[in-house]
Amino acid sequence: MHWLVASLILSVILTVVLNVALRLFPGTSDRFARHLERQFDDDIERSPEHRRVRVMVPWKAMIIGSVVLTIVVNLILWSH
Repeated sequence: MHWLVASLILSVILTVVLNVALRLFPGTSDRFARHLERQFDDDIERSPEHRRVRVMVPWKAMIIGSVVLTIVVNLILWSH
């Protein structure tokens, strides 16, 4: 049961740290979004009128980070 508490606490800490980092470096999320768009966009050049609507909330990164951190914490606790 203590591993679950540790996992939840570390997930919250990771979320707070990532949010603080995004606040300290304001253009980071925009640059990262443009980078991802270039990586995953089709070869077709789109004009601004034909762009998809983007919602800039790092929820996917938070979920991925939380899952990775949870796995790491559980592996550490399992090895003891």
